[in-house]
Amino acid sequence: MDLKLLLISTLLGVFCYKGNECINANAKYCGECIQAGAKCGWCTDPDFLKQGETVSTRCDELQSLQKRGCADAMIENPRGGQRILKNKMVTNRSKGEERREKLRPEDITQIQPQKLSLTLRSGEPQSFDLKFKRAEDYPIDLYYLMDLSYSMKDDLENVKNLGTSLMLEMSKITSDFRIGFGSFVEKTVMPYISTTPAKLLNPCTGDQNCTSPFSYKNVLKLTNDGQKFNTLVGQQHISGNLDSPEGGFDAIMQVAVCGEQIGWRNVTRLLVFSTDAGFHFAGDGKLGGIVLPNDGKCHLENNVYTMSHYYSLSSEVILENSKLPEGVSIAYTSRCKNGVVSEGENGRKCSNISIGDEVTFSISVTAKGCPKQGKSETIKIKPLGFTEEVEITLHFICECECHKDGVKNSNLCHFGNGTYECGACKCNEGRVGRQCECSSNEVATEDMDRTCRKDNGTDICSNNGDCVCGTCECKKRDNPEERYSGQYCECDNFNCDRSGNKLCGGHGRCECRVCICDPMWTGSACDCSLDTSTCLASNKQICNGRGKCECGTCKCTDAKFQGPTCETCPTCPGVCAEHKECVQCRAFGTGEKKDVCEQKCNDFKLIKVKDRDKLPQPNDASYPVMHCKERDANDCWFYYTYAVNNNTETEVHVVDTLDCPAGPDIIPIVAGVVAGIVLIGLALLLIWKLLMIIHDRREFAKFEKEKMNAKWDTGENPIYKSAVTTVVNPKYEGK
Repeated sequence: MDLKLLLISTLLGVFCYKGNECINANAKYCGECIQAGAKCGWCTDPDFLKQGETVSTRCDELQSLQKRGCADAMIENPRGGQRILKNKMVTNRSKGEERREKLRPEDITQIQPQKLSLTLRSGEPQSFDLKFKRAEDYPIDLYYLMDLSYSMKDDLENVKNLGTSLMLEMSKITSDFRIGFGSFVEKTVMPYISTTPAKLLNPCTGDQNCTSPFSYKNVLKLTNDGQKFNTLVGQQHISGNLDSPEGGFDAIMQVAVCGEQIGWRNVTRLLVFSTDAGFHFAGDGKLGGIVLPNDGKCHLENNVYTMSHYYSLSSEVILENSKLPEGVSIAYTSRCKNGVVSEGENGRKCSNISIGDEVTFSISVTAKGCPKQGKSETIKIKPLGFTEEVEITLHFICECECHKDGVKNSNLCHFGNGTYECGACKCNEGRVGRQCECSSNEVATEDMDRTCRKDNGTDICSNNGDCVCGTCECKKRDNPEERYSGQYCECDNFNCDRSGNKLCGGHGRCECRVCICDPMWTGSACDCSLDTSTCLASNKQICNGRGKCECGTCKCTDAKFQGPTCETCPTCPGVCAEHKECVQCRAFGTGEKKDVCEQKCNDFKLIKVKDRDKLPQPNDASYPVMHCKERDANDCWFYYTYAVNNNTETEVHVVDTLDCPAGPDIIPIVAGVVAGIVLIGLALLLIWKLLMIIHDRREFAKFEKEKMNAKWDTGENPIYKSAVTTVVNPKYEGK
């Protein structure tokens, strides 16, 4: 082969096949090809392969095969199918229809279809619809199991007329109704009952007449005689025990497993359980020396349980399936009443189903590969609690139609070294090559190795395989889901980028070390969602019109707005008042929202600090912080900050103490008032005293002045009589 032509062919092959699950499967024959995926086809044209191409390149996607020159008639592409084998219509009887005869259970059909066959090709689901309709007049068996311990004495009287009432109500639902009755008390060993002879005869105190304690009795087998139910129930007597829990589980087990003694039919079965106490749990029996667990078998002799030492009518239908073969999966989609459609796990069920209602389930069955080497399997699907079921036989497409025309030991395969089928040689064990011309035991020559090196490199088969007869045989992995592929084993499906510890993020498939993402996902690890619904703000705008939706997350372009949808503005006016009530109720347990705080105020992270200095400051964080000061109903101030961090998480830091106005200090006020009064009084007295002193001094000075100015003429006083008599001599001249 010309080296230049080989190189061009190789490069073209790598370019075309990268990311192709059909080529990556490295299929050696047609059957292996069609198991690689539902999109894969096999070209049976003997002249299809070009120089340098291997047999595995016959396997490719259908469109690719057509583009490469393979005619439609030469493409092997088997498809799956289905056949309905039994399709009896669901019973349709209206409530107003006259019931001329009682229907037998085997005459009633509630599920359709009943039997079908599916032919599955790998990766191609086969879907069918299953109808379910609650049939009217379906037979019903009801067993009433009652606790007859002493605490149920008053309830027993209410049950004595229950039979007639139940028969009357159930006759509105079905004409074929039977009722039975059983009772239970307790395990008949210490310490659950008193084993003294007197207490075994009458466990009740005083004059109360009680029956001996027992574990379980089947009082009345299922019957349609309501009067007989009333009569037997009326003959029952209360018993007694020592502890509070009762042996109800023992009784329930016997009612379930003793089908012949109870009289259960293969119809709708109802158990009404009546008690006012709890149950004994596993291991309780050790107190009474009971170490063996319940064996799940019937132990009734003369309708009495001998190993004591030892739901309302369904309104929901749930589908369940038997064990699936390996590689087979089932997906359910329910179409219930009022147009409700559910998928996934909820696709198995419909609720609020009344008698006469019809619902539909779409069931899709998919196989991967060729389970059980192509051997047919049978699975069953039925509504939980019902006996009717759908039987599905699964057939698997493991080979192409052209496989039947294969010629063993054909001369076209190098002297009979293989089977010529579907336009190519399927080599016998130990032989390889397009015509099985080489032995896998031959030592690879230098020329053969050259064709196994990519781009004339030094690595043979990319170190992921062996060069056999000039062709790379890729190594097998321990995990069958992991494989090497490609002409030079240069591709694999397990070395792609991961996200969340999942290959291709769980949203794509790995082909030739590149993630091929599912619709609505992108990125090297398929971890970037193209779904913009998570970016819709409350106003139905993408990122509130203030950002871009990248990988399902808003990247806000307006620095003021933050949050998952760019609707949060920590620094906008009104933020403080908007969050006041929630901060108040979470931090201090007060405010208008204190009663609904857990429901309406859990959308932010609250962090308490000791004082205002500990609150985040704008320069302390890489995101805007809004400082808030609000007052409560008691005129107390509280301080907090509101911010949305870089992880789009709302953080509220709040000072954990309220700043309340201090109340008046009575003692200093009273003391101050008294002191003020005293001081004012003293001041007034001092002022009065000072004024009086000044007044007195002025009066005294005035008196002194007047005294000094006074001149009295004593001679002029007519009263005055001097003691001295003076005689004046008129003649005396002083000489």
